Amino acid sequence: MIIIAGGGIAGLSMALTCHQLGLQCRVYESAEALRPLGVGINLQPNAVRELYELGLADTLAEIGIEAEEWALFTKDAQLVWSEPRGALAGYRWPQFSVHRGQLQMALYREVVKRLGPECIKTDARLVSYQNDGERIIACFARSSGQTFTSSGDLLVGADGIHSAVRAQMHPNEGAPQWRGTIMWRGTTQARAPRTNNSFILIGTLDHRFVCYPITKPDAGGLTTLNWIAEITPEKRLEPASSDWNREVAKEEFLPHFLDWQFPWIDVPNIISGAQTVYEYPLVDRDPAPNWVDGRALLIGDAAHAMYPVGSNGASQAIVDTRLLGAQLQRHGETQAAVQQFQDDVIEDLNALVLRNRGNGPISILGVVEERRQSPDQAIHDIISQQEVAAHMANYKQAAGFAKDALNAAPSILGEQTIL
Repeated sequence: MIIIAGGGIAGLSMALTCHQLGLQCRVYESAEALRPLGVGINLQPNAVRELYELGLADTLAEIGIEAEEWALFTKDAQLVWSEPRGALAGYRWPQFSVHRGQLQMALYREVVKRLGPECIKTDARLVSYQNDGERIIACFARSSGQTFTSSGDLLVGADGIHSAVRAQMHPNEGAPQWRGTIMWRGTTQARAPRTNNSFILIGTLDHRFVCYPITKPDAGGLTTLNWIAEITPEKRLEPASSDWNREVAKEEFLPHFLDWQFPWIDVPNIISGAQTVYEYPLVDRDPAPNWVDGRALLIGDAAHAMYPVGSNGASQAIVDTRLLGAQLQRHGETQAAVQQFQDDVIEDLNALVLRNRGNGPISILGVVEERRQSPDQAIHDIISQQEVAAHMANYKQAAGFAKDALNAAPSILGEQTIL
């Protein structure tokens, strides 16, 4: 039996993968009840492929919207780069934009449907674990203070950036790393800029605005536009939290974007249209030297929390569960399986954490700003499209969704497992 700590996207995807492979598992979630928290995320084609193989194609089409374009602009809205995404770019699978909470709840419903409601235990916060020969014993606490234990073959730590499993593996690590950037996130009912679903980033590395739709347009042409406003102030302020649960007034940051009004997008109007805005610091964790301790293993943000500049954090969490599933197929519920998973991917994913810390694909905006000599200088005089294309291709390769390689790649778990 596999013990899964965490009922987020990674933990629930792990449970569905276990079920697909005929392995027993149980999910332990610290919250008293699962709720659709968060805002928008993107699911890259490599993750969509895995969700399709779990039989969730109709679910994604219902809760999300297929991406059409990814585009970068300077702070005065000059186009630096645009490219098609997903199916329009020639992938065999789409890229989806979706509300994180809606995806989590959809996965939750599938887990309950396929594995039964007894598979998920809420109000169960992992306190510690102990390797005990051929078994591992996990200790959990309820909000009442009562504790209980669960014994299994493996413990999968899918408990996020504040992972208790990781804290026991690396007790001297401390809090997530923050380097001064503050993000404000919200959603607004508005018309989508450019296409039905363009991912748009305007600004510089220290002052930028991102938006993209996460729902299909309604009868009036309005979509739920997910947006992120971001600055790195000169004077560093200590953040209140590294979660997205601190509600703030729009007036606290709107002045930074008041003059960002362009013929095709009105940033202050989008920000003003949000009912609720959340603030949190942009954080990650330093790469860990190991994700395995005996029969305990980290996946997802617990293993490799990274800056969301490449739109691939949730995608990688899903892919993690499938790569781990492949090792469980080969080695069974053993230490050999988790060790092989780690050995196969830790070097590349730790490198990706650092690449995202260096702003990942959007670091090209830093190149443009550095070379730009005047506001009137045309972008094509600053940087060639060939240079930008090479930069983007390198990132996709590092993040595991280079088109030709992904399109040609065999199923991770094998064609016979596809639902």
